[in-house]
Amino acid sequence: MLPYGRQTIEDDDIDAVVRVLRGDWLTTGPTVAELEQQLSLLSGGHDAVTCTSGTAALHIAYAMAGVGPGDQVITTPMTFVATASSASLLGAEVVFADVEEDTALLDPAAVASAVTDRTRVIAAVDYAGHTADYKRLGKIAADAGALTLADAAHSIGGLHHGRPVGDLADITTFSFFPTKNVTTGEGGAAIFKDADLARQAREFRGVGVVRDPSRLRISDEGPWHQEVHAFGLNYRLNDIGCALGLSQLARLSDFKARRAAIVERYNQAFSGVEGIRTPTRREGVDPMWHLYPARILGGRRREVFERMREAGIGVQVNYIPAYWHPAYEDLGYRRGMCPNAEAFYAEELSLPLYPTLADADVDRIIETLIDILDRPRRAEGAPRRATH
Repeated sequence: MLPYGRQTIEDDDIDAVVRVLRGDWLTTGPTVAELEQQLSLLSGGHDAVTCTSGTAALHIAYAMAGVGPGDQVITTPMTFVATASSASLLGAEVVFADVEEDTALLDPAAVASAVTDRTRVIAAVDYAGHTADYKRLGKIAADAGALTLADAAHSIGGLHHGRPVGDLADITTFSFFPTKNVTTGEGGAAIFKDADLARQAREFRGVGVVRDPSRLRISDEGPWHQEVHAFGLNYRLNDIGCALGLSQLARLSDFKARRAAIVERYNQAFSGVEGIRTPTRREGVDPMWHLYPARILGGRRREVFERMREAGIGVQVNYIPAYWHPAYEDLGYRRGMCPNAEAFYAEELSLPLYPTLADADVDRIIETLIDILDRPRRAEGAPRRATH
């Protein structure tokens, strides 16, 4: 089965991990600080805090934004559930605003209609690697006294009118899961424009431990002394994962270029093909394509999904609207809340996309999909469409 996504591991990655395994620090060591420095440089110079997963990064981000019971978090339903559930776990009311019909990105107009005086965070998702409209979202948030959060699990290395992902929202979160654009095995990071929030985040991901002598409240203990001023969790990413992440970041531009080339190959092949709609790209956006979200028209998505898998091509669907999950249904959320998101979900099919995907495999994916879409017409005696 040809997977829809997979990690890209080379000898340099393995060598980097082995060097850490042969060294003195497996965790809380210098490689963690080095990865955070590189992530900061990539993200406009803002503070980077690594952690154990993209979900942990979201939890940290919401916690540092002060999200709690009585607060509202406005977000998109077109995302993996963690974008919403991390806020729900802190006691917030999650408000799902609809997405743009073409990009499936959080619609600023829908957000503006949903804002209240309890809105604490507006959390957008850079779906498929295409950045959301943080200029408009930022103004809405500022007027409401809220913060913007970019769930950039798909978009590390992307640009919006020349500005890097990590510099577009007040807080940005990354995921380093194996299928993402960069991997640390499991892992994530949060980028903070506010340096004090970053300091609090580092303590939070380290069980809340404070070691800074100038901030210790108990002054008559020895040099071993440390304190907890606020409770935290152990969300530390270890040096082994950080070594892999550093090696991966060194090839980020190559990953981006290869993904873009595959996307362009798909776009050209499917241009004018009946029954499929290709992804939208806004002017001024230089995406780090993580997904190729084709839209299968005519109510045929499930049929095409099953036939592609039968042909050995591992397509995927990203994502079920978050409020369809039973956990949100049990809280009173109902289908029909976000029509654009539900229409997008009904058609979305993610084609394989990763840097080591060979041109021959891309061609096979294209030919197979066109053949499947064309099959009902051929059954009626129509001539077969020429493939690319």
